[in-house]
Amino acid sequence: MLILEHDAKEILHSSGVPVPRGVLAASPGVAPPFDGPCFVKVQIPAGGRGKAGGIVRAETTAEIEAALKRLLGTRIKGHPVRECRIEQAVGDAAEAYLSLAVDPVSGGIDVLLSATGGVEIESAAGRESLETGRACRDPGAISATVAALADNLPDPVRGALIDAGGRLADIFCRLETTQIEINPLLVGPNGTWIAGDAKMIADESAFVRQAVFAELVRARAGSYPEAALKLAQDFDYVELDPDGEIGLVTTGAGLSMQLIDEMLEKGVRPYNFCDIRSGTFRGDPGRLIWTMQQVARGTNVRGVLVNIFAGVTHLGELADLLLQARAAVPELTVPMVVRLVGNGLDEAKEILAAADDPPILEVDLEKAVDLLVGTPA
Repeated sequence: MLILEHDAKEILHSSGVPVPRGVLAASPGVAPPFDGPCFVKVQIPAGGRGKAGGIVRAETTAEIEAALKRLLGTRIKGHPVRECRIEQAVGDAAEAYLSLAVDPVSGGIDVLLSATGGVEIESAAGRESLETGRACRDPGAISATVAALADNLPDPVRGALIDAGGRLADIFCRLETTQIEINPLLVGPNGTWIAGDAKMIADESAFVRQAVFAELVRARAGSYPEAALKLAQDFDYVELDPDGEIGLVTTGAGLSMQLIDEMLEKGVRPYNFCDIRSGTFRGDPGRLIWTMQQVARGTNVRGVLVNIFAGVTHLGELADLLLQARAAVPELTVPMVVRLVGNGLDEAKEILAAADDPPILEVDLEKAVDLLVGTPA
């Protein structure tokens, strides 16, 4: 889970990492408790905010308010802007780069650093300047790798990167993150440094041990809706494409991803991903209702595909819960195609067929998709 910049900096600051002063603003009337120039930065789970117009420099309170009015409520890189961080500008400083990330294949820690940071790291010259190494997940090993990679760099950048590497290595391992990236890492003439920007990716499977992330998600559920849902109800839901055409009510993470791939191959844009875990319904349609409510928000959704492979839940019970959920979400008026596999299919067919406005039942998945996307079966 990508931690928003403001929250990442708060977490880093609490562990001794220097960060610029900043406050979170969800409305235009927020004034920062500091003077001087600052940056108004949209808080969205995506990089490249500056190039997309999501970072604005402001010199006065009036300019801060104008920037907030312009940014809040918009969409940048496909994400709604609900909050901005107002951050005090840092004086003249060199820009360096430091990243620690888990290699998904080996499980080792990839260490990347450079005396060049900021947007320049994305250029060909910037990429060529990267020093790279790998360490095991141990603070001492990571710190030693950073020191070795930075050894040939000029001071004061060298010393700043080594110090930053030591601090971040401890946080990276202690919080079981999968990535911490500081870009730019701002270095003053005397060697002091500050995290100009911060990217942190938390491992959701470690939330049971990492209270800092679980508490963050619960406290700021509006900023982390998918993670909050998983914590509260133990199922997965992700909005994939705000302009998606087909809403999905599905179970099985692997099957759901396969279905999404098949839809994309047909040129159809799925609105969401979900794994509602039908085996834990226990007679409660709550998950189905919540998922349908989310799908109903899609302005371009023209159909809903229900794909349930039930191992524990009897399909007769599931069909009844499905009808209860649909009745509870009258705003979901688009056609619904239901594909069910499992025990009790005949009973489920009878229950669905007896509904006042029965959904379309199709046991063949490809035909079910075709019914919604308009492709001849």
